[in-house]
Amino acid sequence: MAIAAKYDAKSVEEKWYKYWLQHNYFHSEVDDREAYTIVIPPPNVTGVLHMGHMLNNTIQDVLIRRARLKGYNACWVPGTDHASIATEAKVVAKLKEDGINKNDLTREEFLEHAWEWTHKHGGIILEQLKKLGASCDWERTAFTMDDNLSASVIKVFVDLYNKGLIYRGYRMVNWDPEAKTTLSDEEVIYEEKQGNLYYLKYKIEGSDDTLTIATTRPETIMGDTAICINPNDERFTHLKGKKAIVPIANRIIPIIEDEYVDMEFGTGCLKVTPAHDQNDKVLGDKHNLEVIDIFNDDASLNSFGLHYEGKDRFVVRKEIVKELESIGVLEKTETHLNKVGTSERTKAVIEPKLSDQWFLKMKDLAQPALDSVLNKDVNLVPEKFINTYRYWMENVRDWNISRQLWWGHQIPAYFYGDGKEDFVVAESAEEALSLAQEKTGNKALLATDLTQDPDALDTWFSSWLWPMSVFNGILEPDNKEINYYYPTNDLVTAPEILFFWVARMIIAGYEYRGEKPFTNVYLTGIVRDKQRRKMSKSLGNSPDPLDLIEQYGADGIRVGMLLSSPAGNDLMFDEDLCKQGSGFVNKIFNASKLIFGWEVDDAIEQPKASAVAIDWYTSKFHKALVELENNYNKYRISDALMTTYKLIWDDFCGWLLEMIKPAYQSPIDAKTYKEVIAILEDNLKILHPFVPFISEEIWQQITDRTPEQALIIESWPKSKTIDEKLTQEFEIAAEVISGIRTIRKEKNIAFKDAITLSVLNNEKSNTTFDSVISKLGNLSALAYVEDKVEGALSFRVKSNEYFIPVSGAINIEEEVKKLSEELAYTEGFLKSVQKKLQNERFVNNAPDKVIAIERKKEADAEAKIVTLKSSLAGLKG
Repeated sequence: MAIAAKYDAKSVEEKWYKYWLQHNYFHSEVDDREAYTIVIPPPNVTGVLHMGHMLNNTIQDVLIRRARLKGYNACWVPGTDHASIATEAKVVAKLKEDGINKNDLTREEFLEHAWEWTHKHGGIILEQLKKLGASCDWERTAFTMDDNLSASVIKVFVDLYNKGLIYRGYRMVNWDPEAKTTLSDEEVIYEEKQGNLYYLKYKIEGSDDTLTIATTRPETIMGDTAICINPNDERFTHLKGKKAIVPIANRIIPIIEDEYVDMEFGTGCLKVTPAHDQNDKVLGDKHNLEVIDIFNDDASLNSFGLHYEGKDRFVVRKEIVKELESIGVLEKTETHLNKVGTSERTKAVIEPKLSDQWFLKMKDLAQPALDSVLNKDVNLVPEKFINTYRYWMENVRDWNISRQLWWGHQIPAYFYGDGKEDFVVAESAEEALSLAQEKTGNKALLATDLTQDPDALDTWFSSWLWPMSVFNGILEPDNKEINYYYPTNDLVTAPEILFFWVARMIIAGYEYRGEKPFTNVYLTGIVRDKQRRKMSKSLGNSPDPLDLIEQYGADGIRVGMLLSSPAGNDLMFDEDLCKQGSGFVNKIFNASKLIFGWEVDDAIEQPKASAVAIDWYTSKFHKALVELENNYNKYRISDALMTTYKLIWDDFCGWLLEMIKPAYQSPIDAKTYKEVIAILEDNLKILHPFVPFISEEIWQQITDRTPEQALIIESWPKSKTIDEKLTQEFEIAAEVISGIRTIRKEKNIAFKDAITLSVLNNEKSNTTFDSVISKLGNLSALAYVEDKVEGALSFRVKSNEYFIPVSGAINIEEEVKKLSEELAYTEGFLKSVQKKLQNERFVNNAPDKVIAIERKKEADAEAKIVTLKSSLAGLKG
């Protein structure tokens, strides 16, 4: 059969992906088979493929392809997320380039631009995933802003509001001054940063006395509305009931007492700025303090900032420190390590801000989702994340679900008056009007009297419904697809969105279907470079995945990504892994080319070596199949690949093909050929999830196949009995062959020159593989002897001794000298190791692992000495 001289990954990958799409192998419809479902973690609609996506989607594709082969109705639902903050930022930047200010547009005009951007850039990443070989059901591609998914989000909001779980509250929130929106607590990343602690003197009203406070944020003094002391702090007894004067602002503020103040921090006096600190707000509410917000939405100072109005907060910090110093208020400055909250999306420093926002009560909703993980109804892989998940769920706070953005799902709340409660929540404007008329008793109220809340919902408020909404399970909770495909089987995602997304999906699943959304959550690690740095564009250490695919082929990249990617642990990416993956693909190709190049002769009887080789590999294959099953079940995808890799590279290519290979320019017997083709087909089946393209290419080369016989929809190999005795016997035979090859190499004996082998069979080893030993060692004779053979080189395998008479091929005198020197060196080495092991101090203090290594060195040296002495005795006669 014809096969190309060299493997061309690009043309092969294009050919078979097109073929798979043409025959609709990726598509799933409800039928009587058991479903196996994965929903893709929807990437940002305007995103492009990065190394994290490569890893995540390779793992998903491995799982989905294996499920197809296992006979499941495999359904992998792809899609994208509208990503409110990220997408709106890109649209605003594009408008700015075109000389358009977002604030000059109406919401409808802005959304036109946003949709134009989405249609132009959206879905690029999904097209890129096809290059990787992702076998998603593209007919089911979903987008979180699709009509039915949007309607699902609105329906859930209204439902939760009507249940009393969503409320509107004026609270301290996390404000992102770059995106100009609030963020949930989970979207704030706290980083330790080196800053300063500024000691400022405040005058006491009506005297020349001062008190000193320590602050990390001197720019906020214009928002101070009190100074707080601990009532138990005797240092400040004289200040009780007095008032202080805020520097620069010259505003008079009360000195209050509260045990909240830490007497050990700073000076023991605390400036209270209720508008700009969560804890200060609590104090402010308790003591009925004025609230002064000094910041604009972009974190520049407003009119309360006096002569600093319009300047950025960090610019003001530098300038106000100089002013405070010039007027004698700055007492001293100390360096200070401080935890600073930054936006997960824009990286801007978060500003605490008081604002009216929408919140979802989480405590009661979270309990079933917590129980499901603790009871292992939902399995986190690896389990080390359970404690992290538990801590977060037990300490969950209400979710701020509103965002000051236009791109996204507009909050379905409609205002009709000036009061804080003058609103209704409804799925449509028509329904809102009816509710407002009912609530006010005013039937004359018109639709134009209602104004919908301009804010959008947090993006995660749509994606938490993803496993249900992609099957329309919210709008039609009893439709056949949601009942068939839900709950899904596996979710593959990154640990950093365990709370943003995974936990919330579990919460939504129990709230809206009374069951989990998936059974297993496989948490991948972060892709890092060799220096352990996270791969990112800013560091310039992240290769372009498409360039890698171009260079090494998709199969090569898939192998490279998975070679060192245990669940939950970071992947230290090295391009050499892709080179290794590409080498593996070429090995598979070349092995197949070798087989296909053999001429077959029906008249030849099967050699004994070939028969035992086939039996051995069959047993070895089925032993590997058990390992694979175990690794897949435990989501050890990297281990599953390594089992497959070693089986194909070492056992199939390295041993089996050598054992059955016909002599140069001679034909192979038909029985062996038929059996090795069957073995090759089984190999391709277990290879397919990892290297789908090369496996399909070779599968289709074996014989003419109909579309119904494509590898992608074949059946996974069935388990058979494992002959453990045969596999163990081969291990000994392999060592014997290795020993023969070593002597041939060291003594420069060409393989074409046949040699004899005599065996002193102390182990009473079976002769099953003698024919294989004879073939691979090119033996003219293999004999079992009772005594050592004089004048021969020897080696040992366990307690057996093997003798090869080579007197005519070597200089005996030189060989004796060489072996004597090696013996003397080995004996010296053994003494040094034994001396170390006899040292009680070393043995008592060294780790067990180190002791074990030294004992192995001792045993290896002793065995080598026995072999060297035996060889010398044989040569000396």
